[in-house]
Amino acid sequence: FVSSLLYGVAVLIIACPCALGLATPTALMVGTGRSAKMGVLLKNGTVLQEIQKVQTIVFDKTGTLTEGKPVVTDIIGDEVEVLGLAASLEEASQHPLAEAIVKRASEAGLEIQTVENFQALHGKGVSGQINGKQVLLGNAKMLDGMDISSIYQEKLEELEKEAKTVVFLAVENEIKGLLALQDIPKENAKLAISQLKKRGLKTVMLTGDNAGVARAIADQIGIEEVIAGVLPEEKAHEIHKLQASGKVAFVGDGINDAPALSVADVGIAMGAGTDIAIESADLVLTTNNLLGVVRAFDMSKKTFNRILLNLFWAFIYNVAGIPIAAGVFSGVGLTLNPELAGLAMAFSSVSVLTS
Repeated sequence: FVSSLLYGVAVLIIACPCALGLATPTALMVGTGRSAKMGVLLKNGTVLQEIQKVQTIVFDKTGTLTEGKPVVTDIIGDEVEVLGLAASLEEASQHPLAEAIVKRASEAGLEIQTVENFQALHGKGVSGQINGKQVLLGNAKMLDGMDISSIYQEKLEELEKEAKTVVFLAVENEIKGLLALQDIPKENAKLAISQLKKRGLKTVMLTGDNAGVARAIADQIGIEEVIAGVLPEEKAHEIHKLQASGKVAFVGDGINDAPALSVADVGIAMGAGTDIAIESADLVLTTNNLLGVVRAFDMSKKTFNRILLNLFWAFIYNVAGIPIAAGVFSGVGLTLNPELAGLAMAFSSVSVLTS
């Protein structure tokens, strides 16, 4: 009876699953802590597991892949009229393009005029009344029903080939001129895309900009696929379409990126982005550095592999220890008394924590 009782107690002690219970949460705790120090803030530990399954990573363009600080490079038409009216309209907007136009007008010493009935049309542009006249400023989608003269059409194509974003200014449904703006890719964008592709990920650019400008930027930094001319409300739909072929991560920074960040399997927000984008994301790059996306994938892989290693060692202790504790090998003199069983069980937990 005493021998049986000792074997029974030894089995109960060594079979205690403490190490199995510690294997996952300790690895996640360390993984999220280390990620935060590296500028990658995880909203929850499950992101580290979800990001493991991602096959496609989609990027917004302006402010995410590019600096988000464009400058006005060309003004076609009467410079004073075109720039003055454009700046007056954009004064009430917070878009990066608006800031560039207002800054250029300020440098030229132009007066900002009062705008009535101002409206921001997502993905198209802005409109309002200046001196009693209806003024529109935006992309080609705002020009439905208006005739674009051959001169403007030629200039448009020429500027887009130079990877510039072109906006039209129209007064009372008559095109008065064009403004061309250019944004440059972030310094580390090309390296980040290259690193992600080495890890077997498909890269996609999703933008409301025109196809010519988007393709030019994509070619500079090495992105494979471009989905251009997408309205803000259509971004989430495009993410849904991409999810048909696997898990998708989306990287964005603006208000219009929030729906796509919510819909994606993993939403990644730039730290310098809007509050609503950060709130919608699962992961935030606090340093605003695109290499943080690469770090997130690497940290996820290391953490997940560490969880598997911890589980393996915790399980192996039980598999190897229980038969010995039960006296299966007592015939050859191999036994495990309760004291040693307790030591072995404690060591398994220590080994997991050390790992």
